[in-house]
Amino acid sequence: MKDFPSCFSENGVQVADFSSSSTNKTAQNLVSCIYQCRLRGRSCLITITWSKNLIGQGLSVGIDGNTNQCQCKVDIKPWLFSKRKGSKSLEADSSKIDIYWDLSSAKFGSGPEPLEGFYLGLVSNKQMILLLGDMRKEAFKKTGATPVFSNAVFVAKREHVFGKKIFNARTQFYDNGPIHDLNIECDTSGVSEPCLLIRVDTKTVMQVKRLRWKFRGNHTILIDGLAIEVLWDVHNWLFGTLLGNAVFMFKTSPAAEKLWASQPLSASQTMPWSWSQRFRDSQSHSLGFSLILYAWKNE
Repeated sequence: MKDFPSCFSENGVQVADFSSSSTNKTAQNLVSCIYQCRLRGRSCLITITWSKNLIGQGLSVGIDGNTNQCQCKVDIKPWLFSKRKGSKSLEADSSKIDIYWDLSSAKFGSGPEPLEGFYLGLVSNKQMILLLGDMRKEAFKKTGATPVFSNAVFVAKREHVFGKKIFNARTQFYDNGPIHDLNIECDTSGVSEPCLLIRVDTKTVMQVKRLRWKFRGNHTILIDGLAIEVLWDVHNWLFGTLLGNAVFMFKTSPAAEKLWASQPLSASQTMPWSWSQRFRDSQSHSLGFSLILYAWKNE
């Protein structure tokens, strides 16, 4: 109930620093997207996190600049429809950034991300740094920003998926690339020889047999003419607790391999600030795109 008073603040917004918050060890239905943007001529990373729980939808906007980290958290409450649109100002790298959102007509699927009928815009010095959603005309009118689209690049996505033996996600493997249906299948209940299958658009692109001996590994697949390296860790499914999760990473750049090796991806509940920091450190080395999936079994 810590965030309940924020419902009654201006626009229902609470500014919080999640790097110092306590860690929730239960699985969360959330999706975090990282964009590489330009702020005052310098590169910065903006993290957009969409979440969903029994109360309703949630939205967090985090800006990771060169000198500090700050986070603006927006909680969307089903019973506070007037709070589903608004704005908030904050500072990053000595620059004022205005965040505008309109989710009053947003349509959601089974996941926490809105599918259509929304916009989320970040503006600095009348320039649109990042714009998401299909209501672009309304966004420019509301923000008063120069009608020039931002040069933000989608560099990473982190998502929690749930299932018994099949886990589904929709993703793209590079900025502005086509959307693909990603399917991971692994039955570990009462099976003597578990097998891991990964499909893209119903086509099997990877199969791992003798999974008890190969519970961690990597393999390269070809999607959209790109070599995608797949890394997996299903140790928790086979030898851990029922509440454990498996981790999958799909990456298009060698720079992301350092991320996998240097920071345990099983720490799935920590907010992505240190994660963002590592992306910022390596972004000058052709980062490419990385997708990290935390797969939780519903027993």
